[in-house]
Amino acid sequence: MKKGKVYMLKDEELRAEVIWLHHNVLAAGYGECWKTVELVTRNYWWLGVTRDVGRYVEGCDLCERMKNRTEEPAGKLKLSEVSEKLWTYLTVDFITKLPVVAEKDVILVVCDRLSKMMYFVATTEGTLAEGLARLFRDNMWKLYGLPESVVSDQGPQFAVELTKELN
Repeated sequence: MKKGKVYMLKDEELRAEVIWLHHNVLAAGYGECWKTVELVTRNYWWLGVTRDVGRYVEGCDLCERMKNRTEEPAGKLKLSEVSEKLWTYLTVDFITKLPVVAEKDVILVVCDRLSKMMYFVATTEGTLAEGLARLFRDNMWKLYGLPESVVSDQGPQFAVELTKELN
C-alpha cells in the first residue's frame, strides 16, 4: 500500500488488466485518457501510470472509431480539368524496384489525361528534380511542348520542383 492505494509491481500484464478494467466499462463510457487515469488512481498507483494509461487509450480500437473529429470536413471533390488539346494535362508516375538494365532501374511514366497515351523513360532511382526536368525536356517537351498541368502521386512538391526546373 502507498498512501491508501494499492502499489502495482512492474508487471505489464497486470497493469494492462487494471487499465482495461477501468477503461473498457460500458457504464463509464470508454472514458478518454484523463478520465481513465482518474478512475485507475482512485485505488491503484505505480510510477508512470499516466503514461501507461495514455498508451492504452491511444491503442484502443473502439475509442479511435468513436472519437469526435475536430477538424472541418475536407469539402467536395473538384473534378480535374481535361483539355481538348493532347499532351497539355499530364500525369507523372514512377515504376520502381526494377532489375538494373543498362544502369537504369526506374521507369518514368508520363500519361496524357485526355487520350490516355503514355510515354516511358528509363532513369535511375537517385535522379533529382533537375535530372527529371532534363529527361522531361529531352523526351516530352521537344515533341509536345510545355504542359499546362502536371499531376503526380508523389505529392505537390514533386510537381512544383519539376515545373520550376522546366521553367
